[in-house]
Amino acid sequence: MARTRASRFRRYAGGDPLAPPVDIAEALDAIGQDVMAGYSPERAMREFLRRGGQDQQGLDDLARRVAEKRRDLLQRNNLDGTLQEVKELLDHAVLEERKQLARDAMMDDAERAFSEMRLENLPDSTSAAVSELADYQWQSREAREDYERIKDLLGRELLDQRFAGMKDALENATDEDRAAVNEMLQDLNGLLAQHQRGDDTQQDFDDFMDKHGDFFPERPQDIDELLDALAQRAAAAQRMRNSMTQEQRDELDALAAQAFGSPELMDSLSQLDANLQSLRPGEDWGGSERFDGEQGLGLGDGTGVLQDLADLDALSDQLSQSYGGARMDDVDLDKLARQLGDQAAVDARTLKELEQALRDSGTLRRDSGGQLKLTPKAMRQLGKALLKDVANKMSGRQGQRDLRQAGAAGDRSGGTREWAFGDTEPWDVTRSITNAVQRTVAEGGDPRGGVRLEIGDVEVTETEARTQACVALLVDTSFSMAMDGRWVPMKRTALALHTLIKSRFRGDALQMIAFGRHAQVMDIEELTALDAMWDKGTNLHHALLLANRHFRKHPNAQPVLLIVTDGEPTSHLEPDGEVYFSYPPHPMTVAYAVRELDNSSRLGAQTTFFRLGEDPGLARFIESMAKRVDGRVVAPELDDLGAAVVGSYLGSRDGSSPMGDVRSAYGDWFGGRGFWVGD
Repeated sequence: MARTRASRFRRYAGGDPLAPPVDIAEALDAIGQDVMAGYSPERAMREFLRRGGQDQQGLDDLARRVAEKRRDLLQRNNLDGTLQEVKELLDHAVLEERKQLARDAMMDDAERAFSEMRLENLPDSTSAAVSELADYQWQSREAREDYERIKDLLGRELLDQRFAGMKDALENATDEDRAAVNEMLQDLNGLLAQHQRGDDTQQDFDDFMDKHGDFFPERPQDIDELLDALAQRAAAAQRMRNSMTQEQRDELDALAAQAFGSPELMDSLSQLDANLQSLRPGEDWGGSERFDGEQGLGLGDGTGVLQDLADLDALSDQLSQSYGGARMDDVDLDKLARQLGDQAAVDARTLKELEQALRDSGTLRRDSGGQLKLTPKAMRQLGKALLKDVANKMSGRQGQRDLRQAGAAGDRSGGTREWAFGDTEPWDVTRSITNAVQRTVAEGGDPRGGVRLEIGDVEVTETEARTQACVALLVDTSFSMAMDGRWVPMKRTALALHTLIKSRFRGDALQMIAFGRHAQVMDIEELTALDAMWDKGTNLHHALLLANRHFRKHPNAQPVLLIVTDGEPTSHLEPDGEVYFSYPPHPMTVAYAVRELDNSSRLGAQTTFFRLGEDPGLARFIESMAKRVDGRVVAPELDDLGAAVVGSYLGSRDGSSPMGDVRSAYGDWFGGRGFWVGD
């Protein structure tokens, strides 16, 4: 006997099935830039999701489209549709009746005159005219059918307000169809009353659906799903009523009594509305909108538009992500596809996957206080990107080749680096296995059961003859750095240098010192997350004190002093530890800074000043300071600051190149960018 397998098909809900997985590199770079500009990582991630990527729509684009559709619905439509349709049917019926009265020669003249008088004296109000003709004896068959269509239309519209699609379903309905609707409404109100008392069961609901399920194509699975669907529709109908003028409401109330020629329908619908408001008071029953368009909406279509407006408002809130704990998971993709199309849902799903990838990839984590932070892995990735940018700038200026190894005859330096494609150096087995163990533990595994070595774990021994350096990077964090747009380039430079040393020159000791009104040692995470400092003061004296202390801790290393600043020293430390500030610079402040710079020189420090800005006074001061200690001055553009600092560092640790030999704008003391920048 042949076996068959049942197949189930559904509409494809994704984007391009051949599209690559989400790439977080662009997102991480943008987030890192914002973090260094003073944003929190959480806000930086939100800002990227709002802006989107180069080929990716962001939340702001989707929110704009939501707002445009909402505005279009309000400006294109009005709520007179049903009243206008009733008036057109009534006018046509009266016209056809007058024609019939005029051409019916067999009709009694007195009866004709009475009928014409009734038609001539109909009230101006459409509802009053319909009511006035309730007992009229129509002579025209077409006129009588138009009048009956008015009652049928009102009934279908009123039902369509509560049950979407009922207007079309009940077109040309028979008496049996209307009786079935009345029975459904009575049973529904009975079920809701049971639920309100708390004595209904799932069986009661199932019995109701078995009997009346054709009225509910969405096929709710329990009473709560049924209530949610009905209450949302009924609340939209109430908001539509609230949006009408008092005259429109009065007209519709008067016409409603004529629906299907049966007042029982309105009684059942009123009872249904009361039950739904009692069971779902949280729905928006009191809202309203202002419609200014020319396209009339019937009661059912108008209710659908009010539901669309509610969906658009909900999507606007979800896409804003402006509330506490907001996540892309909050965006209703089905609702977004329904309102803006499938592509909008694909865009939102991609952003959701991107957000999840950022969290799952180990680039973002929450600290003990619940704040989102960039992880060390993220800092390394960002630093590598900055370092590549620096390398491209440097090699582009000097026409250097991409070299993968350096050093005399491949001498081992004792350092290691992550393996990259094309490397031929020996593996450092100890570090490679250690990396695998640490990764296994970080992923929640137990290394006692064995570890699996992955490519990312492998490190190779570096082959380069080099000396150890002790590096102090002094970065100005005074008011002017933030004011003149130098804050982010300064951070990018620090991160690039930190990444270079930690990945390629691990034997070197780097210390970063930020100096504003006073100075302090910072790790890279602190510096990159540092908000703009608005305190006035440039305490170079304090920064040099900390740098010299760092040099003394490493007596066998070559001291390298790198100073990034855009102003003369305006503050110093007094002997009692208090900060003294003066602008213009006080001679004593300058003297304190000069004394500590001399101490750095006596410790053997190779000094480079990176002057930012075009102030002539600063230029003269920096030149005299550098000349005093046989140092150098580089005045780079902001975009070139990273290349200048990294080039100076590489030159300072090359013993064959004297510091005074400036062979290019930033020096060419390195054998090629490949051996230190990586991939």
